[in-house]
This record gives sequence, structure tokens and C-alpha cells, in this order.
Amino acid sequence: MPSFDIVSELDMHEVNNAVDQANRELGTRYDFNKVDAKFELAGEVITLQAEVDFQLQQMMDILRNKLVGRKIDTKSLDIAEPQTVNMRARQLVTLKQGLDQPLSKKIIKMIKDKKLKVQAQIQGDQVRVTGKKRDDLQDVMAMLREADLDLPLQYTNFRD
Repeated sequence: MPSFDIVSELDMHEVNNAVDQANRELGTRYDFNKVDAKFELAGEVITLQAEVDFQLQQMMDILRNKLVGRKIDTKSLDIAEPQTVNMRARQLVTLKQGLDQPLSKKIIKMIKDKKLKVQAQIQGDQVRVTGKKRDDLQDVMAMLREADLDLPLQYTNFRD
């Protein structure tokens, strides 16, 4: 019986490369000349540090461009408000991955509302979809690609 898994994962190696590229670009940009600004990646949190919050906005644009260049969807970013402490500005960007329970239930409801002959079940931080026909599974994938969800989805483990 054909099946596939719906997941939301990030390639942390590519995220690390994007943060390194963003740091290198900060060193070469004229508007950041002699400015103490940097990106730091710790686990699933990217910290932007600069002298004023206007620079944080510019740094956020740099980070987004580098992530998109590395094929990482910016929907997976949870951007916090900038904080200013002791003449320093700081902003945290949390990377979201994995399907939480409410989003998994929303995906299953969308699949059931489509009335295709498939079954969907939650398995941890992923959703497994099974059906008798491969075409039904491909219809589910197409429907989810068109849906406006908060996280980027990947379709893995397709078995025929």
C-alpha cells in the first residue's frame, strides 16, 4: 500500500553555512565598516547583535537573502522583537522545524475535507498518509503545496 510522510525539517548544515556567509558579508559591507555586529547560531536560535536596531533590520535582510540562496524557506523563521540593552541591540530568530500537534491536526482535517481515499495519522512530529492509489497520494501533495501553512513541508519516505 503506497504511503509517504509529511515532515517539516531544516538542513542545519545549510543554515550554518548561511549564517557564516552572512557574517562574511557583514565584514565586507561599507555600511557595517567599524561596527560591532555579528550573527551567532546556537542550536536552533540565531542571534543578531548590532549597535542600533536599524542595523538589525539590515542584518535581517542579509540573513533572509543568504537563507533563500541556500534553499531554506523563510517561513521556518520565528522572529522576535529587537531588544536594546546597554547601547547594544539584539534580536533572536528561532528556527521552527517539526510538526506540532495543532498543525498536524489541521493537515489531517484538510486531507479529510478533500474526501480522497487516503488515511492520515500522526506519528510524532510527522504525518503519515497511506492510500491504495499513488494518484490519490499525489493529489494530497498538490493540495498541501497550494495550502497556506505556517511551515514549509517536505514529503519523504514515499513508498509504492
